[in-house]
Amino acid sequence: MSNELLTVLEYIEQERGISRESLIRALESAILTASRQSISPASDLSVHIEPKTGKIQAWARLEVVEKNPGNDQIALSEAAKKLPDAKIGDVIEWEVTPSDFGRIAAQTARQAIIQQLRKAEKENVQDEFADRVGQIINGTVRRFEAGNIIIDFQRAEGIMPSREKIHEEQYMPGDRINVLLQKVDINAAGPSLIVSRATPDFVVKLFEREVSEMHDGIVKIVAISRDAGKRTKIAVASSDPRVDPVGACVGIRGTRVRRITEELGNERIDIIPFDENIAKFAANALQPAKVQSIEIDEAKHELTAWVDEEQSKLAFGRKAQNIRLAAKLVGWNITIKNVDAEEAPKESLEEKMRKAAELLSADLGVSVNTAAKLVENGFVTLAGVKIADAETLLGIDGIDADELKAALDSLQK
Repeated sequence: MSNELLTVLEYIEQERGISRESLIRALESAILTASRQSISPASDLSVHIEPKTGKIQAWARLEVVEKNPGNDQIALSEAAKKLPDAKIGDVIEWEVTPSDFGRIAAQTARQAIIQQLRKAEKENVQDEFADRVGQIINGTVRRFEAGNIIIDFQRAEGIMPSREKIHEEQYMPGDRINVLLQKVDINAAGPSLIVSRATPDFVVKLFEREVSEMHDGIVKIVAISRDAGKRTKIAVASSDPRVDPVGACVGIRGTRVRRITEELGNERIDIIPFDENIAKFAANALQPAKVQSIEIDEAKHELTAWVDEEQSKLAFGRKAQNIRLAAKLVGWNITIKNVDAEEAPKESLEEKMRKAAELLSADLGVSVNTAAKLVENGFVTLAGVKIADAETLLGIDGIDADELKAALDSLQK
Protein backbone atom coordinates (compact mmCIF):
# COMPACT_ATOMS: atom_id res chain seq x y z
CA MET A 1 0.00 0.00 0.00
CA SER A 2 2.81 2.45 0.92
CA ASN A 3 4.68 2.26 -2.40
CA GLU A 4 1.48 2.29 -4.41
CA LEU A 5 0.18 5.33 -2.52
CA LEU A 6 3.43 7.23 -2.97
CA THR A 7 3.35 6.55 -6.72
CA VAL A 8 -0.21 7.83 -7.01
CA LEU A 9 0.52 10.93 -4.91
CA GLU A 10 3.56 11.79 -7.02
CA TYR A 11 1.62 11.36 -10.27
CA ILE A 12 -1.26 13.56 -9.12
CA GLU A 13 1.11 16.21 -7.83
CA GLN A 14 2.99 16.42 -11.13
CA GLU A 15 0.25 15.82 -13.68
CA ARG A 16 -2.79 17.40 -12.03
CA GLY A 17 -1.16 20.19 -10.07
CA ILE A 18 -2.66 19.19 -6.70
CA SER A 19 -0.21 19.62 -3.84
CA ARG A 20 0.79 16.49 -1.96
CA GLU A 21 0.10 18.20 1.38
CA SER A 22 -3.52 19.03 0.55
CA LEU A 23 -4.12 15.57 -0.88
CA ILE A 24 -2.64 13.87 2.21
CA ARG A 25 -4.84 15.97 4.51
CA ALA A 26 -7.92 14.94 2.51
CA LEU A 27 -6.86 11.28 2.60
CA GLU A 28 -6.27 11.34 6.37
CA SER A 29 -9.71 12.81 6.97
CA ALA A 30 -11.44 10.35 4.62
CA ILE A 31 -9.67 7.30 6.06
CA LEU A 32 -10.49 8.36 9.62
CA THR A 33 -14.17 8.78 8.79
CA ALA A 34 -14.37 5.44 6.99
CA SER A 35 -12.52 3.42 9.63
CA ARG A 36 -13.46 5.08 12.94
CA GLN A 37 -15.54 2.13 14.15
CA SER A 38 -12.76 -0.39 13.52
CA ILE A 39 -9.91 1.65 14.98
CA SER A 40 -10.67 2.22 18.67
CA PRO A 41 -13.53 3.14 20.99
CA ALA A 42 -11.68 6.35 21.86
CA SER A 43 -13.33 9.62 20.79
CA ASP A 44 -10.19 11.65 20.04
CA LEU A 45 -8.71 9.87 17.03
CA SER A 46 -6.45 10.87 14.15
CA VAL A 47 -4.93 9.27 11.08
CA HIS A 48 -1.43 10.16 9.94
CA ILE A 49 0.18 9.46 6.57
CA GLU A 50 3.94 9.78 6.43
CA PRO A 51 4.64 11.88 3.28
CA LYS A 52 8.02 10.24 2.57
CA THR A 53 7.16 6.59 3.16
CA GLY A 54 3.39 6.49 2.65
CA LYS A 55 2.94 4.58 5.91
CA ILE A 56 -0.56 5.00 7.39
CA GLN A 57 -1.12 4.92 11.16
CA ALA A 58 -4.06 5.57 13.48
CA TRP A 59 -3.55 7.41 16.78
CA ALA A 60 -5.69 8.10 19.84
CA ARG A 61 -5.25 10.71 22.59
CA LEU A 62 -5.60 8.81 25.88
CA GLU A 63 -5.41 9.78 29.52
CA VAL A 64 -3.11 7.67 31.70
CA VAL A 65 -4.92 6.15 34.71
CA GLU A 66 -3.78 3.73 37.39
CA LYS A 67 -6.09 0.85 36.34
CA ASN A 68 -9.49 -0.05 34.84
CA PRO A 69 -9.17 2.33 31.84
CA GLY A 70 -12.27 3.60 29.97
CA ASN A 71 -12.66 4.39 26.26
CA ASP A 72 -10.41 7.45 26.32
CA GLN A 73 -7.97 6.10 28.91
CA ILE A 74 -4.99 3.76 29.17
CA ALA A 75 -3.58 1.93 32.18
CA LEU A 76 -0.25 3.17 33.46
CA SER A 77 1.22 -0.31 33.20
CA GLU A 78 0.36 -0.46 29.49
CA ALA A 79 1.57 3.05 28.72
CA ALA A 80 4.88 2.40 30.48
CA LYS A 81 5.75 -0.32 27.97
CA LYS A 82 6.41 2.35 25.33
CA LEU A 83 6.63 5.49 27.43
CA PRO A 84 8.59 4.77 30.61
CA ASP A 85 8.23 8.36 31.81
CA ALA A 86 4.42 8.32 31.64
CA LYS A 87 2.57 9.11 34.85
CA ILE A 88 -1.04 9.20 35.98
CA GLY A 89 -2.95 12.16 34.54
CA ASP A 90 -0.81 12.50 31.39
CA VAL A 91 -2.55 12.66 27.99
CA ILE A 92 -0.51 10.72 25.45
CA GLU A 93 -0.60 9.88 21.73
CA TRP A 94 -1.07 6.13 21.41
CA GLU A 95 -1.00 4.14 18.20
CA VAL A 96 -4.23 2.17 17.67
CA THR A 97 -3.71 1.00 14.08
CA PRO A 98 -5.82 -2.19 13.62
CA SER A 99 -4.41 -5.26 11.85
CA ASP A 100 -6.71 -4.93 8.82
CA PHE A 101 -6.18 -1.18 8.51
CA GLY A 102 -4.30 -1.45 5.22
CA ARG A 103 -7.31 -2.90 3.39
CA ILE A 104 -9.70 -0.27 4.75
CA ALA A 105 -7.21 2.54 4.09
CA ALA A 106 -6.52 1.40 0.50
CA GLN A 107 -10.19 1.27 -0.42
CA THR A 108 -10.93 4.64 1.18
CA ALA A 109 -7.83 6.25 -0.30
CA ARG A 110 -8.91 5.38 -3.83
CA GLN A 111 -12.32 6.96 -3.27
CA ALA A 112 -10.82 10.05 -1.64
CA ILE A 113 -8.31 10.52 -4.45
CA ILE A 114 -11.09 10.37 -7.05
CA GLN A 115 -13.11 12.94 -5.10
CA GLN A 116 -10.11 15.24 -4.76
CA LEU A 117 -9.38 14.99 -8.47
CA ARG A 118 -12.96 15.89 -9.31
CA LYS A 119 -12.89 18.80 -6.87
CA ALA A 120 -9.59 20.07 -8.27
CA GLU A 121 -10.85 19.77 -11.84
CA LYS A 122 -13.99 21.73 -10.94
CA GLU A 123 -11.88 24.45 -9.34
CA ASN A 124 -9.65 24.60 -12.41
CA VAL A 125 -12.74 24.98 -14.59
CA GLN A 126 -13.90 27.86 -12.37
CA ASP A 127 -10.53 29.58 -12.68
CA GLU A 128 -10.32 29.14 -16.45
CA PHE A 129 -13.89 29.95 -17.50
CA ALA A 130 -15.24 32.40 -14.89
CA ASP A 131 -14.00 35.39 -16.89
CA ARG A 132 -15.57 34.03 -20.10
CA VAL A 133 -19.19 34.03 -18.95
CA GLY A 134 -21.23 35.96 -21.53
CA GLN A 135 -18.77 35.16 -24.32
CA ILE A 136 -18.87 32.78 -27.28
CA ILE A 137 -16.83 29.62 -26.84
CA ASN A 138 -16.23 26.77 -29.27
CA GLY A 139 -16.38 23.06 -28.50
CA THR A 140 -17.05 19.60 -29.88
CA VAL A 141 -20.32 17.70 -29.50
CA ARG A 142 -19.61 14.52 -27.54
CA ARG A 143 -22.89 12.83 -26.59
CA PHE A 144 -26.57 13.30 -25.78
CA GLU A 145 -28.24 12.86 -22.41
CA ALA A 146 -32.02 13.12 -21.97
CA GLY A 147 -32.30 15.61 -24.82
CA ASN A 148 -29.37 17.70 -23.56
CA ILE A 149 -26.14 18.05 -25.52
CA ILE A 150 -22.80 17.40 -23.80
CA ILE A 151 -20.00 19.47 -25.35
CA ASP A 152 -16.25 19.05 -24.89
CA PHE A 153 -14.29 22.29 -24.41
CA GLN A 154 -10.94 20.49 -23.95
CA ARG A 155 -10.38 21.57 -20.35
CA ALA A 156 -14.00 21.04 -19.31
CA GLU A 157 -17.36 19.66 -20.36
CA GLY A 158 -20.44 21.80 -20.90
CA ILE A 159 -24.12 21.07 -21.18
CA MET A 160 -26.59 22.72 -23.52
CA PRO A 161 -30.10 22.02 -22.19
CA SER A 162 -32.69 21.12 -24.81
CA ARG A 163 -34.48 24.45 -24.27
CA GLU A 164 -31.27 26.29 -25.18
CA LYS A 165 -30.91 24.65 -28.61
CA ILE A 166 -31.93 26.41 -31.80
CA HIS A 167 -35.18 24.90 -33.00
CA GLU A 168 -34.72 22.13 -35.60
CA GLU A 169 -30.91 22.25 -35.51
CA GLN A 170 -29.39 18.78 -35.62
CA TYR A 171 -26.01 17.83 -34.18
CA MET A 172 -23.80 14.76 -34.44
CA PRO A 173 -20.93 13.62 -32.19
CA GLY A 174 -17.75 15.26 -33.44
CA ASP A 175 -19.48 18.42 -34.75
CA ARG A 176 -17.80 21.73 -33.89
CA ILE A 177 -20.23 24.16 -32.32
CA ASN A 178 -20.28 27.80 -31.16
CA VAL A 179 -22.25 28.56 -28.00
CA LEU A 180 -22.66 31.34 -25.45
CA LEU A 181 -21.33 30.54 -21.98
CA GLN A 182 -24.14 31.46 -19.59
CA LYS A 183 -22.92 30.10 -16.27
CA VAL A 184 -20.14 28.20 -14.52
CA ASP A 185 -21.59 25.89 -11.86
CA ILE A 186 -18.87 23.82 -10.17
CA ASN A 187 -21.39 22.45 -7.66
CA ALA A 188 -23.37 20.68 -10.37
CA ALA A 189 -23.09 16.90 -10.43
CA GLY A 190 -22.51 16.86 -14.19
CA PRO A 191 -20.74 19.30 -16.54
CA SER A 192 -19.88 22.65 -14.98
CA LEU A 193 -20.42 24.87 -18.03
CA ILE A 194 -24.00 25.85 -18.92
CA VAL A 195 -24.21 27.06 -22.53
CA SER A 196 -26.84 28.25 -25.01
CA ARG A 197 -27.51 29.00 -28.65
CA ALA A 198 -31.11 30.14 -28.14
CA THR A 199 -30.53 33.17 -25.92
CA PRO A 200 -30.77 36.62 -27.59
CA ASP A 201 -27.35 37.40 -26.09
CA PHE A 202 -25.83 34.84 -28.47
CA VAL A 203 -26.98 36.95 -31.44
CA VAL A 204 -25.64 40.11 -29.78
CA LYS A 205 -22.20 38.53 -29.35
CA LEU A 206 -22.20 37.29 -32.95
CA PHE A 207 -22.79 40.85 -34.18
CA GLU A 208 -20.11 42.20 -31.84
CA ARG A 209 -17.71 39.68 -33.33
CA GLU A 210 -18.55 40.53 -36.95
CA VAL A 211 -19.14 44.30 -36.81
CA SER A 212 -15.94 46.25 -36.19
CA GLU A 213 -17.91 49.42 -35.43
CA MET A 214 -19.34 47.66 -32.38
CA HIS A 215 -15.82 46.86 -31.15
CA ASP A 216 -15.03 50.57 -31.45
CA GLY A 217 -18.18 51.54 -29.53
CA ILE A 218 -19.65 53.51 -32.44
CA VAL A 219 -22.58 51.17 -33.17
CA LYS A 220 -24.54 49.41 -30.46
CA ILE A 221 -27.55 47.13 -30.23
CA VAL A 222 -30.14 49.05 -28.20
CA ALA A 223 -32.81 46.33 -28.09
CA ILE A 224 -33.32 42.77 -29.29
CA SER A 225 -36.17 40.28 -29.47
CA ARG A 226 -35.79 36.72 -30.70
CA ASP A 227 -37.69 33.61 -31.67
CA ALA A 228 -34.69 31.29 -31.77
CA GLY A 229 -34.24 29.46 -35.06
CA LYS A 230 -36.91 31.49 -36.81
CA ARG A 231 -36.56 35.24 -36.53
CA THR A 232 -34.71 37.98 -34.64
CA LYS A 233 -35.24 41.74 -34.58
CA ILE A 234 -32.48 44.07 -33.44
CA ALA A 235 -32.60 47.84 -33.05
CA VAL A 236 -29.27 49.56 -33.62
CA ALA A 237 -27.97 53.08 -33.10
CA SER A 238 -24.78 54.97 -33.94
CA SER A 239 -22.95 57.54 -31.84
CA ASP A 240 -21.41 58.97 -35.03
CA PRO A 241 -23.87 60.61 -37.46
CA ARG A 242 -21.54 59.69 -40.31
CA VAL A 243 -21.95 55.96 -39.62
CA ASP A 244 -25.14 54.21 -40.71
CA PRO A 245 -25.78 51.61 -37.98
CA VAL A 246 -27.95 49.41 -40.17
CA GLY A 247 -25.45 49.45 -43.03
CA ALA A 248 -22.60 48.66 -40.64
CA CYS A 249 -24.41 45.57 -39.38
CA VAL A 250 -25.42 44.39 -42.85
CA GLY A 251 -21.94 44.84 -44.30
CA ILE A 252 -20.86 45.19 -47.92
CA ARG A 253 -23.28 43.18 -50.06
CA GLY A 254 -24.70 41.72 -46.87
CA THR A 255 -21.55 39.79 -45.97
CA ARG A 256 -21.64 40.47 -42.23
CA VAL A 257 -25.25 39.62 -41.56
CA ARG A 258 -25.02 36.64 -43.93
CA ARG A 259 -22.27 35.07 -41.82
CA ILE A 260 -24.45 35.47 -38.75
CA THR A 261 -27.58 34.02 -40.34
CA GLU A 262 -25.54 31.03 -41.54
CA GLU A 263 -24.25 30.48 -38.00
CA LEU A 264 -27.87 30.54 -36.78
CA GLY A 265 -29.14 28.03 -39.33
CA ASN A 266 -30.52 30.70 -41.69
CA GLU A 267 -32.54 32.38 -38.95
CA ARG A 268 -34.08 35.57 -40.33
CA ILE A 269 -32.67 38.79 -38.88
CA ASP A 270 -34.41 42.18 -39.16
CA ILE A 271 -32.04 45.09 -38.51
CA ILE A 272 -33.85 48.36 -37.83
CA PRO A 273 -32.72 51.84 -36.79
CA PHE A 274 -33.50 52.79 -33.21
CA ASP A 275 -35.41 56.06 -32.68
CA GLU A 276 -36.08 57.95 -29.45
CA ASN A 277 -39.52 58.79 -30.85
CA ILE A 278 -41.60 55.80 -29.80
CA ALA A 279 -43.96 56.15 -32.75
CA LYS A 280 -41.13 56.12 -35.28
CA PHE A 281 -39.41 53.29 -33.41
CA ALA A 282 -42.58 51.18 -33.49
CA ALA A 283 -43.07 51.86 -37.20
CA ASN A 284 -39.50 50.70 -37.81
CA ALA A 285 -40.00 47.62 -35.62
CA LEU A 286 -43.03 46.52 -37.65
CA GLN A 287 -41.01 46.33 -40.87
CA PRO A 288 -41.31 44.95 -43.49
CA ALA A 289 -44.89 46.24 -43.09
CA LYS A 290 -45.38 49.90 -44.06
CA VAL A 291 -47.26 51.72 -41.33
CA GLN A 292 -49.39 54.73 -42.22
CA SER A 293 -49.60 56.19 -38.71
CA ILE A 294 -49.12 55.36 -35.02
CA GLU A 295 -51.39 56.43 -32.17
CA ILE A 296 -49.90 56.61 -28.65
CA ASP A 297 -51.72 55.86 -25.40
CA GLU A 298 -49.22 56.69 -22.68
CA ALA A 299 -51.54 55.81 -19.82
CA LYS A 300 -51.99 52.25 -21.06
CA HIS A 301 -48.50 52.03 -22.55
CA GLU A 302 -50.10 50.98 -25.84
CA LEU A 303 -49.57 51.82 -29.49
CA THR A 304 -52.07 51.50 -32.33
CA ALA A 305 -50.53 50.99 -35.76
CA TRP A 306 -52.71 51.85 -38.74
CA VAL A 307 -52.01 49.91 -41.94
CA ASP A 308 -53.88 49.23 -45.13
CA GLU A 309 -55.30 45.81 -45.81
CA GLU A 310 -52.40 44.82 -48.03
CA GLN A 311 -49.86 45.53 -45.29
CA SER A 312 -51.90 43.96 -42.49
CA LYS A 313 -50.60 40.43 -43.06
CA LEU A 314 -47.02 41.65 -43.09
CA ALA A 315 -47.58 43.62 -39.88
CA PHE A 316 -48.88 40.56 -38.06
CA GLY A 317 -46.55 38.04 -39.70
CA ARG A 318 -46.93 34.28 -39.66
CA LYS A 319 -48.56 33.19 -36.41
CA ALA A 320 -48.39 36.86 -35.27
CA GLN A 321 -44.60 36.57 -35.07
CA ASN A 322 -43.81 40.01 -36.51
CA ILE A 323 -46.06 42.00 -34.19
CA ARG A 324 -45.05 39.90 -31.18
CA LEU A 325 -41.33 40.50 -31.76
CA ALA A 326 -41.93 44.17 -32.56
CA ALA A 327 -43.86 44.70 -29.32
CA LYS A 328 -41.10 43.01 -27.32
CA LEU A 329 -38.49 45.10 -29.09
CA VAL A 330 -40.08 48.47 -28.30
CA GLY A 331 -41.43 47.44 -24.89
CA TRP A 332 -45.00 48.61 -25.60
CA ASN A 333 -48.19 46.73 -26.44
CA ILE A 334 -49.01 47.12 -30.13
CA THR A 335 -52.42 46.81 -31.79
CA ILE A 336 -52.79 46.60 -35.57
CA LYS A 337 -55.81 48.28 -37.17
CA ASN A 338 -56.75 48.44 -40.83
CA VAL A 339 -57.38 51.78 -42.45
CA ASP A 340 -60.99 52.21 -43.70
CA ALA A 341 -63.44 55.04 -44.29
CA GLU A 342 -64.91 54.92 -40.81
CA GLU A 343 -61.94 54.18 -38.54
CA ALA A 344 -58.95 55.60 -40.37
CA PRO A 345 -57.33 58.63 -38.81
CA LYS A 346 -57.87 61.57 -41.13
CA GLU A 347 -54.48 63.12 -40.47
CA SER A 348 -50.95 62.04 -41.13
CA LEU A 349 -48.61 61.21 -38.28
CA GLU A 350 -46.76 64.49 -38.76
CA GLU A 351 -49.98 66.48 -38.65
CA LYS A 352 -51.13 64.73 -35.48
CA MET A 353 -47.78 65.41 -33.83
CA ARG A 354 -47.95 69.08 -34.83
CA LYS A 355 -51.39 69.45 -33.29
CA ALA A 356 -50.33 67.57 -30.18
CA ALA A 357 -47.39 69.96 -29.79
CA GLU A 358 -49.67 73.01 -30.12
CA LEU A 359 -52.07 71.63 -27.51
CA LEU A 360 -49.24 70.73 -25.10
CA SER A 361 -47.70 74.15 -25.64
CA ALA A 362 -50.90 75.81 -24.47
CA ASP A 363 -51.46 73.45 -21.53
CA LEU A 364 -47.87 73.55 -20.26
CA GLY A 365 -47.13 77.18 -21.05
CA VAL A 366 -44.05 76.62 -23.18
CA SER A 367 -43.13 77.41 -26.76
CA VAL A 368 -44.33 75.20 -29.59
CA ASN A 369 -40.71 74.20 -30.29
CA THR A 370 -40.21 72.96 -26.71
CA ALA A 371 -43.55 71.15 -26.80
CA ALA A 372 -42.62 69.57 -30.13
CA LYS A 373 -39.44 68.14 -28.59
CA LEU A 374 -41.49 66.63 -25.79
CA VAL A 375 -43.97 65.09 -28.24
CA GLU A 376 -41.17 63.66 -30.38
CA ASN A 377 -39.86 61.86 -27.31
CA GLY A 378 -43.21 60.36 -26.38
CA PHE A 379 -44.48 62.97 -23.87
CA VAL A 380 -47.66 63.87 -25.71
CA THR A 381 -50.01 65.10 -23.00
CA LEU A 382 -49.80 67.29 -19.91
CA ALA A 383 -50.65 64.24 -17.79
CA GLY A 384 -47.72 62.39 -19.30
CA VAL A 385 -45.35 65.27 -18.52
CA LYS A 386 -46.55 65.48 -14.91
CA ILE A 387 -45.73 61.84 -14.14
CA ALA A 388 -42.41 61.88 -16.01
CA ASP A 389 -39.02 62.27 -14.34
CA ALA A 390 -37.91 65.91 -14.51
CA GLU A 391 -34.28 64.99 -15.10
CA THR A 392 -35.29 62.89 -18.11
CA LEU A 393 -37.35 65.73 -19.58
CA LEU A 394 -34.62 68.34 -19.08
CA GLY A 395 -32.06 65.99 -20.65
CA ILE A 396 -33.86 65.75 -24.01
CA ASP A 397 -31.55 66.84 -26.84
CA GLY A 398 -32.30 70.29 -28.26
CA ILE A 399 -34.89 71.28 -25.65
CA ASP A 400 -34.95 74.70 -23.95
CA ALA A 401 -34.11 73.48 -20.46
CA ASP A 402 -34.62 76.87 -18.74
CA GLU A 403 -38.06 77.34 -20.25
CA LEU A 404 -39.13 73.80 -19.45
CA LYS A 405 -37.80 73.96 -15.87
CA ALA A 406 -39.83 77.11 -15.22
CA ALA A 407 -42.94 75.40 -16.56
CA LEU A 408 -42.31 72.29 -14.44
CA ASP A 409 -41.79 74.43 -11.33
CA SER A 410 -45.13 76.12 -11.93
CA LEU A 411 -46.83 72.72 -12.08
CA GLN A 412 -45.62 71.99 -8.55
CA LYS A 413 -47.27 75.11 -7.10
